[in-house]
Amino acid sequence: MTVPHPPIVPVVVAVDGPAGSGKSSVSKEVASRLGFGFLDTGAAYRALAWHAEASGVDTDDAASVVSCLPSFAYRIGTDPAGYAVHVGEIDVTNAIRDPAISAVVSRVARVPEVRAHLIELFRAIMVAEPRPGIVVEGRDITTVVAPDAPVRILLTAAEDVRIARRSAELVGDQALAAGEQLHRRDEADSKVVDFMTAAEGVTTVDSTALDFEQTVDAVIGVIRAARPEAVQEHRDVP
Repeated sequence: MTVPHPPIVPVVVAVDGPAGSGKSSVSKEVASRLGFGFLDTGAAYRALAWHAEASGVDTDDAASVVSCLPSFAYRIGTDPAGYAVHVGEIDVTNAIRDPAISAVVSRVARVPEVRAHLIELFRAIMVAEPRPGIVVEGRDITTVVAPDAPVRILLTAAEDVRIARRSAELVGDQALAAGEQLHRRDEADSKVVDFMTAAEGVTTVDSTALDFEQTVDAVIGVIRAARPEAVQEHRDVP
Protein backbone atom coordinates (compact mmCIF):
# COMPACT_ATOMS: atom_id res chain seq x y z
CA MET A 1 0.00 0.00 0.00
CA THR A 2 1.32 3.44 -0.92
CA VAL A 3 1.32 5.94 1.94
CA PRO A 4 0.37 9.42 0.68
CA HIS A 5 2.84 12.20 1.31
CA PRO A 6 1.71 14.77 3.87
CA PRO A 7 0.77 18.15 2.42
CA ILE A 8 3.64 20.58 1.98
CA VAL A 9 3.09 23.46 4.38
CA PRO A 10 5.14 26.65 3.95
CA VAL A 11 7.41 27.85 6.75
CA VAL A 12 5.40 30.36 8.75
CA VAL A 13 7.11 33.38 10.27
CA ALA A 14 4.71 35.06 12.71
CA VAL A 15 5.42 38.72 13.51
CA ASP A 16 3.50 40.47 16.28
CA GLY A 17 3.81 43.90 17.86
CA PRO A 18 2.21 47.29 18.51
CA ALA A 19 1.29 50.00 16.00
CA GLY A 20 4.26 51.88 14.61
CA SER A 21 6.75 49.12 15.39
CA GLY A 22 7.44 48.53 11.70
CA LYS A 23 5.67 45.17 11.47
CA SER A 24 4.35 45.69 7.98
CA SER A 25 7.32 47.31 6.24
CA VAL A 26 9.89 45.07 7.92
CA SER A 27 7.88 41.89 7.33
CA LYS A 28 7.33 42.78 3.69
CA GLU A 29 11.06 43.36 3.13
CA VAL A 30 12.01 40.15 4.94
CA ALA A 31 9.54 38.20 2.80
CA SER A 32 10.94 39.78 -0.36
CA ARG A 33 14.54 38.93 0.51
CA LEU A 34 13.72 35.34 1.41
CA GLY A 35 11.38 34.67 -1.50
CA PHE A 36 8.46 34.17 0.92
CA GLY A 37 4.86 35.27 0.70
CA PHE A 38 3.63 38.12 2.89
CA LEU A 39 0.29 38.39 4.68
CA ASP A 40 -0.89 41.66 6.20
CA THR A 41 -3.61 40.47 8.57
CA GLY A 42 -4.48 43.99 9.67
CA ALA A 43 -5.78 44.65 6.16
CA ALA A 44 -8.63 42.19 6.79
CA TYR A 45 -9.81 44.06 9.87
CA ARG A 46 -9.54 47.34 7.99
CA ALA A 47 -11.43 45.88 5.03
CA LEU A 48 -14.19 44.62 7.31
CA ALA A 49 -14.39 48.07 8.93
CA TRP A 50 -14.68 49.56 5.44
CA HIS A 51 -17.37 47.02 4.54
CA ALA A 52 -19.31 47.79 7.71
CA GLU A 53 -19.14 51.53 7.07
CA ALA A 54 -20.12 51.08 3.42
CA SER A 55 -23.05 48.93 4.54
CA GLY A 56 -24.25 51.60 6.97
CA VAL A 57 -23.62 49.39 9.97
CA ASP A 58 -23.11 50.80 13.45
CA THR A 59 -19.54 49.73 14.27
CA ASP A 60 -20.20 50.36 17.97
CA ASP A 61 -22.74 47.53 17.96
CA ALA A 62 -21.07 44.09 17.97
CA ALA A 63 -24.14 42.26 16.68
CA SER A 64 -24.40 44.62 13.71
CA VAL A 65 -20.72 44.09 12.86
CA VAL A 66 -21.17 40.30 13.05
CA SER A 67 -24.11 40.59 10.66
CA CYS A 68 -21.65 41.84 8.00
CA LEU A 69 -19.55 38.67 8.02
CA PRO A 70 -21.66 36.56 5.62
CA SER A 71 -21.40 39.27 2.92
CA PHE A 72 -17.72 39.99 3.53
CA ALA A 73 -16.14 38.57 0.36
CA TYR A 74 -12.50 39.27 1.17
CA ARG A 75 -9.48 38.63 -1.04
CA ILE A 76 -5.85 39.64 -0.58
CA GLY A 77 -2.65 38.82 -2.43
CA THR A 78 0.52 37.56 -0.75
CA ASP A 79 3.15 38.95 -3.12
CA PRO A 80 5.43 41.21 -1.03
CA ALA A 81 6.28 43.22 -4.14
CA GLY A 82 2.70 44.43 -4.41
CA TYR A 83 -0.73 43.11 -3.57
CA ALA A 84 -4.32 44.24 -3.81
CA VAL A 85 -7.12 44.01 -1.27
CA HIS A 86 -10.65 43.38 -2.52
CA VAL A 87 -14.08 43.23 -0.93
CA GLY A 88 -16.16 41.53 -3.58
CA GLU A 89 -15.19 43.17 -6.85
CA ILE A 90 -14.15 46.46 -5.23
CA ASP A 91 -10.45 47.25 -4.87
CA VAL A 92 -10.14 48.77 -1.40
CA THR A 93 -6.34 48.69 -1.16
CA ASN A 94 -6.10 52.45 -0.68
CA ALA A 95 -9.51 53.08 0.87
CA ILE A 96 -8.78 50.96 3.95
CA ARG A 97 -5.84 53.23 4.83
CA ASP A 98 -8.08 56.27 5.14
CA PRO A 99 -7.89 57.88 8.62
CA ALA A 100 -11.66 57.43 8.97
CA ILE A 101 -11.21 53.66 8.72
CA SER A 102 -8.25 53.74 11.09
CA ALA A 103 -10.48 55.44 13.64
CA VAL A 104 -13.04 52.59 13.72
CA VAL A 105 -10.99 49.47 13.02
CA SER A 106 -10.44 48.71 16.73
CA ARG A 107 -14.20 48.62 17.27
CA VAL A 108 -14.46 45.89 14.66
CA ALA A 109 -11.36 43.98 15.78
CA ARG A 110 -12.52 43.69 19.39
CA VAL A 111 -15.57 41.58 18.47
CA PRO A 112 -14.77 37.92 19.33
CA GLU A 113 -16.84 36.51 16.45
CA VAL A 114 -14.95 38.71 14.02
CA ARG A 115 -11.58 37.57 15.29
CA ALA A 116 -12.61 33.90 15.15
CA HIS A 117 -13.88 34.28 11.57
CA LEU A 118 -10.78 36.08 10.32
CA ILE A 119 -8.34 33.78 12.11
CA GLU A 120 -9.71 30.83 10.12
CA LEU A 121 -9.36 32.91 6.96
CA PHE A 122 -5.72 33.72 7.78
CA ARG A 123 -4.90 30.07 8.43
CA ALA A 124 -6.40 29.05 5.10
CA ILE A 125 -4.29 31.66 3.28
CA MET A 126 -1.15 30.49 5.09
CA VAL A 127 -1.67 26.84 4.15
CA ALA A 128 -2.40 27.74 0.52
CA GLU A 129 0.77 29.84 0.11
CA PRO A 130 2.68 28.48 -2.93
CA ARG A 131 6.06 29.92 -1.92
CA PRO A 132 8.36 28.02 0.49
CA GLY A 133 7.40 30.30 3.37
CA ILE A 134 5.13 33.15 4.39
CA VAL A 135 5.67 36.06 6.78
CA VAL A 136 2.42 36.80 8.61
CA GLU A 137 2.20 40.04 10.56
CA GLY A 138 -0.37 41.58 12.85
CA ARG A 139 -1.74 41.61 16.38
CA ASP A 140 -1.90 38.28 18.29
CA ILE A 141 -0.33 36.36 15.39
CA THR A 142 2.25 34.68 17.61
CA THR A 143 -0.21 33.58 20.29
CA VAL A 144 -3.58 32.99 18.63
CA VAL A 145 -3.36 32.87 14.84
CA ALA A 146 -0.14 30.87 14.48
CA PRO A 147 0.96 29.73 17.97
CA ASP A 148 2.73 26.69 16.47
CA ALA A 149 4.68 28.63 13.85
CA PRO A 150 8.36 27.58 13.78
CA VAL A 151 9.41 31.24 13.96
CA ARG A 152 7.55 33.71 16.19
CA ILE A 153 8.76 37.27 16.69
CA LEU A 154 7.55 40.21 18.76
CA LEU A 155 8.71 43.37 16.99
CA THR A 156 8.50 46.35 19.30
CA ALA A 157 9.92 49.80 20.03
CA ALA A 158 9.54 52.56 22.60
CA GLU A 159 6.29 54.51 22.24
CA ASP A 160 7.97 57.83 21.38
CA VAL A 161 9.92 56.14 18.60
CA ARG A 162 6.78 54.49 17.24
CA ILE A 163 4.94 57.81 17.28
CA ALA A 164 7.78 59.50 15.40
CA ARG A 165 7.79 56.76 12.76
CA ARG A 166 4.04 56.88 12.29
CA SER A 167 4.08 60.70 12.05
CA ALA A 168 6.78 60.52 9.37
CA GLU A 169 4.38 58.52 7.20
CA LEU A 170 1.76 61.29 7.30
CA VAL A 171 1.46 64.98 6.48
CA GLY A 172 -0.26 68.05 7.90
CA ASP A 173 -2.99 67.57 10.46
CA GLN A 174 -2.75 63.80 10.11
CA ALA A 175 0.85 63.91 11.32
CA LEU A 176 -0.12 66.03 14.31
CA ALA A 177 -2.84 63.57 15.29
CA ALA A 178 -0.66 60.49 14.82
CA GLY A 179 0.59 60.35 18.39
CA GLU A 180 -2.85 60.59 19.96
CA GLN A 181 -4.30 58.06 17.52
CA LEU A 182 -1.48 55.57 18.12
CA HIS A 183 -1.90 55.88 21.88
CA ARG A 184 -5.66 55.32 21.60
CA ARG A 185 -5.07 52.34 19.29
CA ASP A 186 -2.69 50.77 21.81
CA GLU A 187 -5.20 51.27 24.61
CA ALA A 188 -8.07 49.79 22.62
CA ASP A 189 -6.12 46.80 21.34
CA SER A 190 -4.64 46.07 24.77
CA LYS A 191 -8.17 45.24 25.95
CA VAL A 192 -8.25 42.40 23.43
CA VAL A 193 -4.69 41.05 23.30
CA ASP A 194 -1.41 41.52 25.18
CA PHE A 195 0.73 42.69 22.29
CA MET A 196 3.65 44.15 24.28
CA THR A 197 4.80 41.03 26.12
CA ALA A 198 6.44 38.15 24.30
CA ALA A 199 4.79 34.81 25.02
CA GLU A 200 6.86 31.74 25.77
CA GLY A 201 8.87 30.75 22.71
CA VAL A 202 8.51 34.16 21.06
CA THR A 203 11.69 36.12 20.30
CA THR A 204 11.62 39.87 20.95
CA VAL A 205 13.26 42.22 18.44
CA ASP A 206 13.39 45.74 19.92
CA SER A 207 13.93 48.22 17.09
CA THR A 208 14.07 51.33 19.27
CA ALA A 209 17.76 51.89 18.50
CA LEU A 210 17.77 50.21 15.07
CA ASP A 211 17.21 51.68 11.64
CA PHE A 212 15.15 49.89 9.01
CA GLU A 213 17.99 47.82 7.52
CA GLN A 214 19.23 46.77 10.94
CA THR A 215 15.73 45.71 11.94
CA VAL A 216 15.31 43.63 8.79
CA ASP A 217 18.70 41.98 9.42
CA ALA A 218 17.73 41.25 13.02
CA VAL A 219 14.49 39.56 11.97
CA ILE A 220 16.25 37.50 9.30
CA GLY A 221 18.80 36.53 11.95
CA VAL A 222 16.02 35.14 14.14
CA ILE A 223 14.62 33.17 11.20
CA ARG A 224 18.07 31.87 10.29
CA ALA A 225 18.67 30.66 13.86
CA ALA A 226 15.34 28.80 13.94
CA ARG A 227 15.16 27.48 10.36
CA PRO A 228 18.58 27.82 8.69
CA GLU A 229 17.48 25.73 5.71
CA ALA A 230 14.76 28.30 4.91
CA VAL A 231 17.05 31.33 4.73
CA GLN A 232 18.41 31.75 1.24
CA GLU A 233 18.29 35.41 0.42
CA HIS A 234 17.74 35.69 -3.29
CA ARG A 235 18.99 39.20 -3.93
CA ASP A 236 21.89 41.35 -2.85
CA VAL A 237 21.32 43.42 0.25
CA PRO A 238 22.50 47.05 -0.10
